[in-house]
Amino acid sequence: QVQLVESGGGLVQAGGSLRLSCAASRNIVTFSAMGWYRQAPGKQRELVAAITSGGSTSYANSVKGRFSISRAGAKNAVDLLMNNLKPEDTAVYYCNARTRLTDLEYWGQGTQVTVSS
Repeated sequence: QVQLVESGGGLVQAGGSLRLSCAASRNIVTFSAMGWYRQAPGKQRELVAAITSGGSTSYANSVKGRFSISRAGAKNAVDLLMNNLKPEDTAVYYCNARTRLTDLEYWGQGTQVTVSS
């Protein structure tokens, strides 16, 4: 069983920054990929950013140039640095991980990000 624990959410004004962190219960090298998703009220959950075990990254068009995903191997964590936040970034952000050998998917409990205008 894998546990993912998100932290770093909160309330910020438009134009501000937040750093989310997702701590895994085991070494992140055992995951083929990790990512951040978000879900706003009344909307479907969407992929925000992802990083593979090889270090390749991908981003939603809406966050390109503003968000950056990175691995913090020493902490068994994946961080999401969010700059120039906009009110439309308001959502619950979820961490996701897929295991390398068994291809199982795990989710964190989510952390709220609220951007005020």
